[in-house]
Amino acid sequence: MSLAQTTSVALLGLDGHLVTVEVDIADGVPMYSLLGLPDTALSESRERVRAAMVNCAEKWPNKKVTVSLSPAWLPKSGSGFDLAICIALLSAQETISPERIKEIVFLGELALNGQIRSVRGVLPALMAAFKSGKKVAVVPSANAAEAGLMQGMEIVAMDHLKNVIRWLRTGEREFSAQINYQWNLEDNLLDFADVAGQPEARLAAEIAATGGHHILLIGPPGAGKTMIAERIPTILPQLKIAQALEVTAVHSIAGTFATRSPTSLVAPIISPHHTTTRVAMVGGGAHAIKPGACSLAHHGVLFIDEAPECPSGVLDSLRQPLEAGTITIARSIGNVTFPARFLLVLAANPCPCGKFSGKGRNCTCTSQQVRRYLGRLSGPLMDRIDLRVHVDPVGRMDMARTELGETSEVIRARVIAARALAEKRFSGLGYSLNSQIPARSLRTLFQPERAAMSFLHDELEREHITARGLHKILRVSWTLADLHGHTTPNLSDIKQAHGMRGGNEI
Repeated sequence: MSLAQTTSVALLGLDGHLVTVEVDIADGVPMYSLLGLPDTALSESRERVRAAMVNCAEKWPNKKVTVSLSPAWLPKSGSGFDLAICIALLSAQETISPERIKEIVFLGELALNGQIRSVRGVLPALMAAFKSGKKVAVVPSANAAEAGLMQGMEIVAMDHLKNVIRWLRTGEREFSAQINYQWNLEDNLLDFADVAGQPEARLAAEIAATGGHHILLIGPPGAGKTMIAERIPTILPQLKIAQALEVTAVHSIAGTFATRSPTSLVAPIISPHHTTTRVAMVGGGAHAIKPGACSLAHHGVLFIDEAPECPSGVLDSLRQPLEAGTITIARSIGNVTFPARFLLVLAANPCPCGKFSGKGRNCTCTSQQVRRYLGRLSGPLMDRIDLRVHVDPVGRMDMARTELGETSEVIRARVIAARALAEKRFSGLGYSLNSQIPARSLRTLFQPERAAMSFLHDELEREHITARGLHKILRVSWTLADLHGHTTPNLSDIKQAHGMRGGNEI
């Protein structure tokens, strides 16, 4: 009887768990048994591993083979265990030293010819392995970019099973892919200089980026709502390393690196279609639970165009992440929590035909149809929107101008300076953005000037705003004060925040 073991990682959401892959080869009727709650893709590993070994001139044991993935209670999914199973089989046949593979983590799917294919979730898997004390990992070459972000671990990136076997037997690493540890800021980004006119909407975008305030843009088709929303990530500060690792980990699980570099420091923007489902928005799945659009937009922007066209249940599902900054998905296998702290940008037409704004000459909608259309945005969701801005059609004079507006770089400099003031003010309080100030702190620590507060109390008395609306206005006023260089919001800041809130209007 021959016994060997290797190590791999199973993911449950973003949480990784070390999995011990044990292989026992015993005399008896030739058969292959896989234990440890494998899913369908993992159960099919036998044929992939067998073909890869044979095509690499290695012997497949014609005996009773038992493969155990422990802990047995933890569900395992995907094909990322292929390489670990294969190496354990070779070690059980005494062609690879058990001591050589004892402290190595193996991740990768095997093709029938022995090539090592990329798998999802490499970065969170390596993070879990590193926390458990592992220092060396073998990963597919296609995952080398994200694996290279795990400094402190020795990453061996290979593209073929033959190269892994040669390295384990002889120590040769000439076939290992080069690892690049460099973070980068993407080029050819969109720029606010391309936006003609729209000073109020541009200012609202700057306020939203500075304080983390959610925003609703209402205007007719072609006014520039989408153009402005798509450029908000370019005025956000670049991600800190810890934030970038979280973003990359989420995108690694979702397998979305075709649209985003794993080494990018630019805030992500996710734009789900208005026909998207609730599962696609918040995440889920019958077997392998995957993050949704909310989590993919973590530390970035979630932009929903044609928001009133979205099913009400999909929009209302945003309420939990807007408050908590996380998404918890409950399944029979357990609860999975994904991060989901994003800046929400909604865009909407003013009416079903879209021509109610501006002069409204060609609008064919009745007042009841207009109210019903915008009424699809529920009150609880609208209560969480800090800025409601009407985007009118671009005028003839704005379109005729040849000079460009302010660039994203100039606006981002102001955003960074204003955020620095807020971080200094909130030092030691556990939050860093004005949108995160608790209601209690607004009443005790961060009250504006007396005249400004008196104005808000009068508005509250007249029932022009609600108590929640008062708190929203106060938070926006602090962002305006930071942008204007005021130590405390004054009456002008409060009135400007009140105007951008839109009172009780949508």
